[in-house]
Amino acid sequence: MGIQSAKELGAAIRARRQKLGYTQSQLADASGTSLMFVSQLENGKETAQLGKALRVANMVGIDVNLSERGN
Repeated sequence: MGIQSAKELGAAIRARRQKLGYTQSQLADASGTSLMFVSQLENGKETAQLGKALRVANMVGIDVNLSERGN
């Protein structure tokens, strides 16, 4: 799955969190972030801190891979 925007990343994290049965609060606690951060991330806030976003994605089992697009 290719992620092209903060909104798409947030939606993927939200879907995975819900599939795992976690609340936003539980995910925030497990990832060492705040509830507000998880909420903003899931809503596609573009200024979310990358390090924290990657930590949250990792907590729900989402690997972020980079690859070059063919032209």
